[in-house]
Amino acid sequence: MTDPHDVFELAAQHEQVVFANDPATGLRAIIAVHSTALGPALGGTRFYSYPSTGAALRDVLDLARGMSYKAALAGLDLGGGKAVILGNPETDRSEALLRAYGRFVETLGGRYRTACDVGTCSADMDLIARETRFVSGRTVAHGGAGDSSVLTAYGVFRGMQAAAGFAWGEESLAGRRVGVAGVGKVGRHLVRHLVEQDASVVVTDVSDAALARVRAEHPEVEVVASTAELVAAPLDVYAPCALGGAVDDDVLEVLSARVVCGAANNQLAHPGIEKSLADRGIVYAPDYCVNAGGLIQVADELDPAGFSFERAQQRAEGIAATTREVLEVAARDAIPSATAADRLAETRMRDVGRLRGIWVP
Repeated sequence: MTDPHDVFELAAQHEQVVFANDPATGLRAIIAVHSTALGPALGGTRFYSYPSTGAALRDVLDLARGMSYKAALAGLDLGGGKAVILGNPETDRSEALLRAYGRFVETLGGRYRTACDVGTCSADMDLIARETRFVSGRTVAHGGAGDSSVLTAYGVFRGMQAAAGFAWGEESLAGRRVGVAGVGKVGRHLVRHLVEQDASVVVTDVSDAALARVRAEHPEVEVVASTAELVAAPLDVYAPCALGGAVDDDVLEVLSARVVCGAANNQLAHPGIEKSLADRGIVYAPDYCVNAGGLIQVADELDPAGFSFERAQQRAEGIAATTREVLEVAARDAIPSATAADRLAETRMRDVGRLRGIWVP
C-alpha cells in the first residue's frame, strides 16, 4: 500500500498537482506539473486502470518528474508534466470523456501541454484538441506529428548502439542477443530496427495480439511466454519496453545481459538499483535519456514553421551522443549512469531555469 505521507512529500516537490472529477462523463484524472523552469510542461496522458487513486497519484508524480529530466537532458526548452485518466481505455473511452478532459487541460492556461501515452493515441488528441489549444501528438491529417512511438523507438535504438559501444567497444548490435519485454507501439518499432541490424531478437508481451503482429512482420524473432523467462535467458541486451519498475532485485539475480536499455519509463524499481547495476558491471542507459525521441517528436509541433519529421529525427539522432556523454561522466566520476544523467539534467534546469523562473502563460 502507498504511504500517503510519502506521496504528499513527493507532491510537494511539484509546482502543481490538479485533480479532475466530471460525473457526467465519468472523467477522473490527475495532472502533475513538476517543473516549468525551462518552459511549459509537456507530457503525455496515460489512460490506465489503476488499482487505486493513490497508485495513480504516485505514478503521475513519478512520471512528471521524469519528463522534466527528459526534456532537460534532450536540450528542449520545455518543462515536465504528466497526466493520468483513471479507467479502462477499452471500455471507458468516449468522445464526451476526452472532450471533458480537454476542458480540464485548458484550465491550466498552457502551463501543461498534453500528448499521447499508454492508453491514448493521436486520434484521442484530436478530440481533446476540440476543447483546448494545448495539445501535441495530433494526427498528420490535423497537422500533427502522428505516432510518436516511431522516434521513441529510434532514439532507444541509437542509445542502445551507444551503450553497446561502451560495453563492447563497437556500436553494432549485429549478432547480439537482445530481449525486448513489451512489443506494443514502441517495442514493435524497436524490433524492426534490431532485425534490420542483424541482431538476434527474443520478445515477450502480455498481449497475444501484439506478439502476433511481431511474428507476422518478423518470423525470425523468438517469442517466450513471460518476462521472467525472458530475463532469465542468455542475453546481451535487455530492453524493458512496457511499464515501469522492470529492473528489480529479482531481475538482477538472474539477468545475464551486459546492457540494459529500453523504452519504459521509471525502469528502476527502487533507489539503490542503479548502484547494483553498476557494481555488477551492467551498462545501464538511463530510460529518460534514451526514450526522449517521442518527446522530441511532439515538441517539434510547437515550431512556428510547423512539424518536420526530418528535423525531429535529426534531433533524436543526438540521443546517441547524449548517451555517450552520460556513460562517460559515470565512468569518469565513478558514479552510476542514472546519477550521471540526473546531474546533467539538474545542471541545465538550474543554470537555464535561474534565468527563466516559473513559466506562466
